[in-house]
Amino acid sequence: MKRYCLALDLKNDPLLIRKYIDYHKDVWPEISKSIKDSGIIDMQIYNLIDRLFMIIETEDDFSFEKKKKMDSQNPYVIKWEQMMSKFQKPILINDDGEKWILMEKIYELVK
Repeated sequence: MKRYCLALDLKNDPLLIRKYIDYHKDVWPEISKSIKDSGIIDMQIYNLIDRLFMIIETEDDFSFEKKKKMDSQNPYVIKWEQMMSKFQKPILINDDGEKWILMEKIYELVK
């Protein structure tokens, strides 16, 4: 199993942020299915003001490239992403168009 952490910013508007959170309280079943079908075992998204933090745990053979290709062929994912893009703003360090940015692990408590 692999774990990835990603970050994304939302537009700094409390009403838009609330609506984004509301959408995530009732994610379309087709979106949940596409996430699972891509090899993601668990996904959690946390919010602080206009910053989102996502943790995903995946099967060992998971790849972001494979997920991106699957998403590009799924009309539900395309529609969902179009809707969510109204609320999201890419983190400024990113210039390749990707919204969610993979974070670098800088510490791990060793057991």
